[in-house]
Amino acid sequence: MQNYFGYQGAILRVNLNEKTVKNESLNLDEALKFIGGRGLGTKIFFDEVDPKTEPLSAENKLIFATGPLTGTATPTSGRYMVITKSPLTGTIACSNSGGYWGPELKFAGYDAIIVEGKSDEPVYLNITDGKAEIKDASFLWGMTAGEATTALEEIHGNKARVATIGPAGENLSRISGIMNERGRAAGRSGVGAVMGFKNLKAIVVRGTGKISVNDEQSLKAAFSRSMAKIRENGVTGQGLPAYGTAVLVNIINENGAMPTNNFQESYFDKAEEISGETLAEKYMKKKDPCYRCPIACGRYCEVDGIEGSGPEYETVWGFGSDCGISDLGEIIKANYWCNEYGLDTISAAATLAAAMELYQKGYIKKEDLDGGPELIWGNAEAVVEWTKRMGQGKGLGAKMAEGSYRLCESYGVPELSMSVKKQEMPAYDPRGIQGIGLNYATSNRGGCHVRGYMISPEILSLPQGLDRFATEGKAEWTKIFQDFTAAIDAVGLCLFTSFAMGADDYADLLNAVCGTELTGNDFIAHGERIWNLEKVFNLKAGIEPSQDTLPKRLLEDPIASGPSKGHVNKLSETLPQYYKARGWAEDGVPTLEKLAALGLGEYGVTALDKLAALGLDE
Repeated sequence: MQNYFGYQGAILRVNLNEKTVKNESLNLDEALKFIGGRGLGTKIFFDEVDPKTEPLSAENKLIFATGPLTGTATPTSGRYMVITKSPLTGTIACSNSGGYWGPELKFAGYDAIIVEGKSDEPVYLNITDGKAEIKDASFLWGMTAGEATTALEEIHGNKARVATIGPAGENLSRISGIMNERGRAAGRSGVGAVMGFKNLKAIVVRGTGKISVNDEQSLKAAFSRSMAKIRENGVTGQGLPAYGTAVLVNIINENGAMPTNNFQESYFDKAEEISGETLAEKYMKKKDPCYRCPIACGRYCEVDGIEGSGPEYETVWGFGSDCGISDLGEIIKANYWCNEYGLDTISAAATLAAAMELYQKGYIKKEDLDGGPELIWGNAEAVVEWTKRMGQGKGLGAKMAEGSYRLCESYGVPELSMSVKKQEMPAYDPRGIQGIGLNYATSNRGGCHVRGYMISPEILSLPQGLDRFATEGKAEWTKIFQDFTAAIDAVGLCLFTSFAMGADDYADLLNAVCGTELTGNDFIAHGERIWNLEKVFNLKAGIEPSQDTLPKRLLEDPIASGPSKGHVNKLSETLPQYYKARGWAEDGVPTLEKLAALGLGEYGVTALDKLAALGLDE
């Protein structure tokens, strides 16, 4: 009998076509090779789903995956991942969420859930201590995420944890996410639309089980070392606990890298009014930590009788400076409605900013607004109302719910979408921070900061300071951060621990729990394996290396004013260096030799694959 230390040893397979549920044994060898979470979920998905599958089809699958450290006595062990093919980008999607739902799934006896097929009618999945059942959800359909959560808690008890879509997911919005505990989101890449297409409204979990660990004493020692580093670090021990992620507002703005008015500018003169400091002073009711999190960066805020989790920095930026808004109260309301409707706040806000530029330049006409508020920079009323209309899928709001790329493309100006691979970029201008631009361009899921958070060395000087305008060495740093992040996502811990912890610290925690003998370098190598597997999936899905780029504005139009005045992103310099650092061919394709060295030889991209992805193999 195998010892599944850190793992529960079971995967739940749910077939919505046949309305069946089945417990399957975890393949421990595969789990150890890909760790879990993002890694194991991607491995399972790649093996079971043709990369050319249409995202909104019954053939696409939806995987909820925890890591071996999820739910254990390790710092920030509340994370889980949602893996599918993205209807927004066409890439592999892997959206990360915190809170308590992931640990509860582990306590219920499962490492992952594989959802396949499509139900003919709305259903939800109820899981309790190793048993699962598919139940009617017709009474839940149309409810907001908060309403559905409350209704399911009334049925299954307030100790049950609920992951659900809102109306945006039901309407198949390509920027919809999956909400858990009302304010936590697997938000990016349109994973909510895949759940909505399958007519799966929610997954309720309740577990009372335990997670076995290999060496309790070693775990206690590793935990103590990690906690000491987290408490002593200025970001994790002071900044984030005091002001949340919005502590970055003033920091990024002072560096002239806070995108404003849809990246037309990079400095917001009213930043202080929407800062983390202002949020804490005027609107925060309490901290809102995830499971076993000593950092507690989450905020719980109230304004005009509306209260809930958030907003995070990216949300404050998106509905704030990117739309020219300095009314923090209205930003909190927009965040609340994103949570209720189940919208990704980054994509929703960035799409709204793109709509404002379309209105500014005359592409969207006043008569297109159906009586809604004018899409004018600084119009706080518009931010709240158009967020609701996106969530409801009404009129122009329905076009906006497709994301900024498709919205701008419909008016013949896709270049006004500040996105990579059709996913909206977050709150850092790549012209003022070279490494984050390279990370955006090469991210396996489109525009994303948390796939390789180069803000850490380039702005926060962690683990060491880098010149944010320089290009030298950024390729190597970006690769390391991307691989490191992939491994952290796989174990089930929060990325924010990496401000304080190094690869050796994660390896020590993993070894204590699972009985492995990894070094810090081994840990990062596991991340490199995951990154390359995602890249190969995307190539086979038809995502060519030519899409490893940034919007034209960021490559050609220098920042007009502020601390980063005169700069553009120099991707033409850093991208070839990046491919070289990864050991890939010059055309951005992993070589067969590289994949074989990573234990991925069977996934190699051949010339025939390239032709097939382009539809030229017949």
